[in-house]
Amino acid sequence: MTRIMAVRGVLPQHRYAQAEITAAFAGVVAAHGADGALLQRFHRNAGVDSRHLALPLPEYARLADFGEANDAFLREAVELGSRAITDALEGAGLRPGDVDLVTCTTITGLAVPSLEARIAARLGLREDVKRMPLVGLGCVAGAAGVARVHDYLVGHPDDVAVLLCVELCSLTIQRDDTSTANLVASGLFGDGAAAVVAVGDTHPGAGGAPRGEAGPARPSVLASRSRLYPDTERAMGWDVGATGLRIVLGAEVPDLVEQFVGDDVEKFLADVGVRRDQVDWWVCHPGGPKVLESMQKALGVDREALAVTWDSLARIGNLSSASVLHVLADTLAGRPPRPGSYGLMLAMGPGFCLELVLLRG
Repeated sequence: MTRIMAVRGVLPQHRYAQAEITAAFAGVVAAHGADGALLQRFHRNAGVDSRHLALPLPEYARLADFGEANDAFLREAVELGSRAITDALEGAGLRPGDVDLVTCTTITGLAVPSLEARIAARLGLREDVKRMPLVGLGCVAGAAGVARVHDYLVGHPDDVAVLLCVELCSLTIQRDDTSTANLVASGLFGDGAAAVVAVGDTHPGAGGAPRGEAGPARPSVLASRSRLYPDTERAMGWDVGATGLRIVLGAEVPDLVEQFVGDDVEKFLADVGVRRDQVDWWVCHPGGPKVLESMQKALGVDREALAVTWDSLARIGNLSSASVLHVLADTLAGRPPRPGSYGLMLAMGPGFCLELVLLRG
């Protein structure tokens, strides 16, 4: 059984109200024939009040090409990722030298060597630390990363593992793309990072800590399940072009959630011997208002059950893979789950796919 010792989310310092971002982007895409009224409607309907951006807002217009955007990604992602891991290790009461495995997810920039390799020496990770970069999973990668870390720790129960998710979505927005997908994405996605520190069940920290005012809960990971839906490759992802990463975001995504997620949750829980009415808390990826409404229908819950997710969407937007970890951190720190209660983490991403992770408080 894996014990989550700490979850920490970090954000860039540049925070803007949604209206400021809308106005700035409208001026850029208007030159390419975008409908300004349509853009404003998409941004208003995104459920986002403010977002944090990797760069000051005026600097985006000065990025000449994909190369410059990716250089900015590398610089800022290493900074944010370093902060996230440092904060999470401190929260867990562990040191960089204690880490046996570091897993890193990102989909918003290209890094070879990967981000965790660039961060390792900077933080003082051991020279024999195992690395597992996960690429191409997009929004599902936060939950999938927790699941894969759990898989590793089942086989290495004495070890310490770190999951890092870094996403700088603002650096992928295309200024010459007037498609609905790009206009919607420009109002929905923000920038941020998050890190999870977990230990195997024979590590000295696996016993947890007394619950109290000193810190958040330290839940256990009990099981996980991956679900890949056939013939849905074009529902979500990237098209790679001369100017960078062009988003693929199909209108069918909310329908896919409503159609499949409920049954998949029921089957997963039945297989692990848990009834759905025993799930007390939900940690859902904030895919956007329509996706969350479909999620509520699929799970048979009301808006209050996903209140932490709705709040995260409003405060910081959709951070791709890092978002569900921000929701987990907010859940554990804000209203800690009752000891022994069941929680379920859910996220969807390119594939189209679903990842489920069963947690216990």
